[in-house]
Amino acid sequence: MLLVDVSGSMEPYARAFLHFAHAAVAGGRRVEAFTVGTRLTRITRELAWRDPDAAIFRAARSVSDISGGTRLGEGLASFNNRFGVTGMARGALVVILSDGWDRGDPEKISSEMERLSRVAHRVIWVNPLKASPGYQPLARGMAAALPYLDEFLEGHSLSSLEQLVEAMAG
Repeated sequence: MLLVDVSGSMEPYARAFLHFAHAAVAGGRRVEAFTVGTRLTRITRELAWRDPDAAIFRAARSVSDISGGTRLGEGLASFNNRFGVTGMARGALVVILSDGWDRGDPEKISSEMERLSRVAHRVIWVNPLKASPGYQPLARGMAAALPYLDEFLEGHSLSSLEQLVEAMAG
């Protein structure tokens, strides 16, 4: 399961993360991909196209909240209720690609991350800001999610995405 934050604060990274999601989905493994901004959007079918440009174009066209706000708690609740807790996430590896910035209630993120962590095999959070000198997870959403993560990784470069692939395999 891949959940890609496409909010405005993630704009510098969202396209690279969507390409990563495309490679995972089009690689033929059972991978589901979603975007999270102000709402949750399933983009697995759009990313299944072999041509990366066509796949990203189709995915972007289906997502109505690109570069908008962030409601991670509500997006996680929607994922848990519709796809996660009742099915897909049970025993799965869940990867969240987000900076953790959120306009909603951090308690909502905390409760939804707790629900998700109980059913998922592992939860990995990839944050492109983590590589910044002196970074501390002070964003309310990020701080609320941390206790429920199995791994917290950087996501700012190609080498950090290679580390993600290694963590996903392990």
